[in-house]
Amino acid sequence: MTDGIRPSLRVERRDDRVVAMLDRPEARNAIDLAIVDALHALCVELEQDPRILILTGAEGVFASGADIAQLRDRRAADARQGINTHAFERIAALPMPVIAAVDGWALGGGAELAYAADLRIGTPRTRIGNPETGLGIIAAAGATWRLPRIVGDARAAELLLTGRILDADEALAWGILSSLHEPDDLMDAAHGLADRIAAHDPLATRHTKTALRAPAHAHPAIELELQAELFERPEKIERMTRFLERRRG
Repeated sequence: MTDGIRPSLRVERRDDRVVAMLDRPEARNAIDLAIVDALHALCVELEQDPRILILTGAEGVFASGADIAQLRDRRAADARQGINTHAFERIAALPMPVIAAVDGWALGGGAELAYAADLRIGTPRTRIGNPETGLGIIAAAGATWRLPRIVGDARAAELLLTGRILDADEALAWGILSSLHEPDDLMDAAHGLADRIAAHDPLATRHTKTALRAPAHAHPAIELELQAELFERPEKIERMTRFLERRRG
């Protein structure tokens, strides 16, 4: 904290993970330029020192959307800059997995931030969707290409064209969320996922994310090259030896 100003993105750092909490309760954690700038700064850190990232929101809200007051004043040049788009793309491209712990509202840009994560978990009060067309704009920060990969073309079209907001059970059934937890247990569940990821070989995890994110035309060649690198590492021999010794024991 500087100059007595409360940061809009609170960051907790651990050896193997970072927790970033959107914290603008007065605006229901709407994503403004300060949050975008803070996300870029965090990405610089995690690109240089790869760790798992857990994204969440303060006070029972993930992110109610982009800041409408700022959006209203933006014009064509601002749209072409892709202010939120580039921040979310950078988050999606981080070397290690990103977990979105989604409580309460995740709308518009907030939903698109969640879609940029590799894993999304929620609570019974999660509400997620993209109402942008009702505001005279489109979901231009990743929903039109990420959401079809998550839920399929037909369901993505329904959500984006109707502005429908899914409740938690629907989001779970559609595959946007992988599990639901009580609000007080959400962060423990997110850390539980991070613990399981962190127990595995970091480079194998990074390469798995790379393969998962690769376009269709890159397969299967990309897996073979990534696997070839892993096959030459002493960590592979060590981990497989330990596995065989445990099985014999």
